[in-house]
Amino acid sequence: MSSLAHQQKHAVVAAVVTTVALMVLIAGFYASRSAEAHHKPGHGSGGTQPPPPSGTSAVLVGAGDIANCSTTTDEATAKLLDGIGGTVFTLGDNVYNSGTLIEFNNCYGPTWGRHKARTKPTVGNHEYLTSGASGYFNYFGAAAGDPKKGYYSYDRGDWHVIALNSNCSQVSCAAGSPQEQWLRADLAAHPNSCTLAYWHAPLFSSGEHGNGTYVRPFWNALYQANADLVLSGHDHDYERFASQRPDGTLDTARGIREFVVGTGGTYLRPFATIKPNSQSRNATAHGVLKLTLLSSSYEWTFVPVAGKTFTDSGSTACH
Repeated sequence: MSSLAHQQKHAVVAAVVTTVALMVLIAGFYASRSAEAHHKPGHGSGGTQPPPPSGTSAVLVGAGDIANCSTTTDEATAKLLDGIGGTVFTLGDNVYNSGTLIEFNNCYGPTWGRHKARTKPTVGNHEYLTSGASGYFNYFGAAAGDPKKGYYSYDRGDWHVIALNSNCSQVSCAAGSPQEQWLRADLAAHPNSCTLAYWHAPLFSSGEHGNGTYVRPFWNALYQANADLVLSGHDHDYERFASQRPDGTLDTARGIREFVVGTGGTYLRPFATIKPNSQSRNATAHGVLKLTLLSSSYEWTFVPVAGKTFTDSGSTACH
């Protein structure tokens, strides 16, 4: 082979090697950028989690009537939260007996408090046994809303979510009250195809407290806005109702489905008079309600604590 041919061969080999090396470098660069774009620092199940963008599913999980230093069941329900991502909601009476800051720190903090950074709470009647529910508002801070109000709203995925204050002797729930007018304005400003609201005292309940008619103005506003779901606690049991109008009559077309989930950890109580349209009930299993909020529907599952077998699940389309 001539000297010129050798030179040409070496030139071709060098060009190929250079091209391959350049391609490897470029692939490595884009792989690194892709990894950076998709990596988010891990915080564990109790850490702060950004809300999912619109168009994606979202998970809400929680219960009411939770922590009590004389029981350990709130630790059992907190362990359920350890294994379920998403936003944690509370349905009031977060800590017994009086909702003091000391009780929050010593009784709620070690259990459900592990998930404080991703919790959207509501206030119960036991918190107001401390003046102005100051223990509750000091513990949760800005996440609990204005201490003079205790109501607020937020979005998760395609859903609009509203947290209200059902302690009507402290913050009026009446038609025309500042809270009820705020609710109507908030609903008008967020015409999402799917809407969920939650607060402590249920309008409908077969439990010891029974129906809390003083929160019907909330239901009237929500029903008129085609809301889909209401969650409450107060009675220490689990109950799911069919979709209803605010007057308690069945409405499968555009009624609101209510869940009572007073199973967060404190003592459970037996049912009293079973109310119309009650579809599922249990007063022996602590647990949490997990909601998967999809773009035009929702799925629910009651998740019991270890050792209990009761569960309840299903799905429904939004209005």
